[in-house]
Amino acid sequence: MRHGKKGRKLNRTASHRKALMSNLSASLVMHKRIRTTDAKAKEVRGFVERLVTYAKRGDVHGRRLIMQKINGTLGKKIANILIHDIAPVYESRQGGYTRIIKLNNRKNDNAPVSILEFVDITPDTPEANEVEETVEETTEAVTE
Repeated sequence: MRHGKKGRKLNRTASHRKALMSNLSASLVMHKRIRTTDAKAKEVRGFVERLVTYAKRGDVHGRRLIMQKINGTLGKKIANILIHDIAPVYESRQGGYTRIIKLNNRKNDNAPVSILEFVDITPDTPEANEVEETVEETTEAVTE
């Protein structure tokens, strides 16, 4: 039994999971919206929300904690984006910085796919408009 065993293994080794969480969260911070499987989205949600909480502190220790969690050379860039762009939006919010929007299953392997995005921040990419149209079509089909 898995009593007290927190988190999903996602069929990866510990180092691969750590790299996956780092890369997915860096992509989410940079693009404000990512499309991934449901299990990965649910797992990375807590990881990113912790990073935003560190960024809300706005001090050197919070910056170092963010850079410790993000692997590679993107640590400084991600920390700056989090502290200067994302954290001020959520200054009065106590949590729940991200949302998961479920989409249809992926065509090739039938995996459940969802969008993970920040709540009060709109992405600037042209892909975001396409995704919003897809989400609207999905919600319209569900309501009918």
